[in-house]
Amino acid sequence: MELDIFKGINRTRYCGEYTIKNVGENVEVAGWVARNRDLGGLIFIDLRDRSGIVQLAFDQNTEKQIFDKAFALRSETVISAKGVVRERSSKNKDIPTGDIEIFVTELNVLGLAETPPFEVTDSTGAKEELRLKYRYLDLRRPSLQKNILLRHKITKVARDYFDENGFIEIETPTLIKSTPEGARDYLVPSRLHEGSFYALPQSPQIYKQLLMLSGFDRYMQIARCYRDEDLRADRQPEFTQIDVEMSFVDVEDVLKVGEGFINRLFKDVLNVEIKTPIKRMTYTEAMENYGSDKPDTRYDMKIINLSEILKNCGFGVFSDTINNGGTVRAIVAKNSADILTRKEIDKLTDHAKGIGAKGLAFIRFADAEPSCSFKKFLSQEVWQALLKELNLEPHDVALFVADRKKTVLSVLGALRQIVAQKLNIIDNSKWNFLWITEFPFFEYNEETGGWDAMHHPFTAPLDECIEYLDNAPEKVFAKAYDLVLNGYELSSGSIRITRPDLQKKMFKALGLSDKEAYRKFGFLTDAFRYGAPPHGGFGLGLDRLCMLMANTDNIRDVIAFPKLQNASESMSGAPSPVDDAQLKELSLKILKTESKEKPEN
Repeated sequence: MELDIFKGINRTRYCGEYTIKNVGENVEVAGWVARNRDLGGLIFIDLRDRSGIVQLAFDQNTEKQIFDKAFALRSETVISAKGVVRERSSKNKDIPTGDIEIFVTELNVLGLAETPPFEVTDSTGAKEELRLKYRYLDLRRPSLQKNILLRHKITKVARDYFDENGFIEIETPTLIKSTPEGARDYLVPSRLHEGSFYALPQSPQIYKQLLMLSGFDRYMQIARCYRDEDLRADRQPEFTQIDVEMSFVDVEDVLKVGEGFINRLFKDVLNVEIKTPIKRMTYTEAMENYGSDKPDTRYDMKIINLSEILKNCGFGVFSDTINNGGTVRAIVAKNSADILTRKEIDKLTDHAKGIGAKGLAFIRFADAEPSCSFKKFLSQEVWQALLKELNLEPHDVALFVADRKKTVLSVLGALRQIVAQKLNIIDNSKWNFLWITEFPFFEYNEETGGWDAMHHPFTAPLDECIEYLDNAPEKVFAKAYDLVLNGYELSSGSIRITRPDLQKKMFKALGLSDKEAYRKFGFLTDAFRYGAPPHGGFGLGLDRLCMLMANTDNIRDVIAFPKLQNASESMSGAPSPVDDAQLKELSLKILKTESKEKPEN
């Protein structure tokens, strides 16, 4: 088949926009052949563009040259067509354009296609690795096109909302100085400064604070960020965040702006009303009740502290743990005995052991009397008190973990999610937003016996906690806040330190000497000497937000050209070796090391 000379088109509408109202109109369309159906004297072609599909029709009234050309068209061939919109005799209620078709009077073949390595449909059975290798084909699938268009709408609403609220969009550098921010930096060697390196920003943190000191009191940016860390389903090495900073604000001001954006975004993009103010929960409450600082509150199943009841219960695993400073806690899965069989509980036990627990005890109320892995050790009084505290009823199952508090909470928090999925009790129609506030300022390091800072060096402590910085770190909480949605952390932020004496204490807590702190952050601390307004902000993960709003659990579904789990891109072959001449220009030499097994994709 020969290509037609492209003479330009006057596309009337996108394919997916035609309705019964357009019947009788002369139109021009263009796109890719999604399917070609030959019914003898009839040919129907599904033409696809980013908006959807429209049916092109060829019959006994079609010119023979056009009919023959249509007969030869293969999937993914690029065409343009002119014709008349008419009502379909056999309608398709599954697509928006199912009431009409276009009777073709002119057909142009603009781009030939070989047989693609997989069927370009949402029902394709191709594995993700293959689809990512041919991502330009994968992106033609309607579901992914819908996701990318959704992402565009989200970023547009972000820009509109923040502009309307007095924020200025300012770009910050991509090649910056390497500073400690929690993850490994991606480093870029400098050709002009031999032996020196730029870092790709993990966030625009320092620069947006400098903008506050520069007098731009409301800043936002759709910012690209980079972290060299192990990946998972909702994480990429390069990611995008809606980055925001404000001057002359405290926590309440920042949260109000964040809530306003969420309310506007969900209304404009999904036509969903998000109730504000958004519910708040302290970090301590979240961990005690849900075992997570990003709890999914679409279902209940809170963690119950049983240490007081069981401290002298006679069951050594429990009583010894409590008397040695540990705790015993449980979750209750209501109406679950039919699903959480002994076999399923054994699987949960193996999982609990795999994430740090020594074991998993249980009460399963499947019969007239509950069966229990430890009942024989308890007195009747303790047993009844335990059942009452758990509010255990027929068909319920209680799962117990005994260990150090940190281990117990994290294990039960993980089991809570697994059990909820097994029981299918998560209402996916809900949008449960939650602010997590008052994070601990420090975290105890059991290996070193010391205290580590939980946040970046510029996070301010609560005013009432400043007096404890030197002698009672466990009592210090931060002016930090996360926005959580359905068990995912969407946003993290804080009010920043602007007092030099307080900043010096924070550097000391991080283990940085005055000299080292100045070497890493001197350009920022110097700026503070010239009048620093109180300020704070947040970074909201755009990729994760898009993932949730698109109702997918794979972040790669909302990124045009994502990386695999081993941080490679199979389509282009990145990362790849470079030749010796390039290395020489950068004063670099590759040292051979023992071969490492590549992580699985």
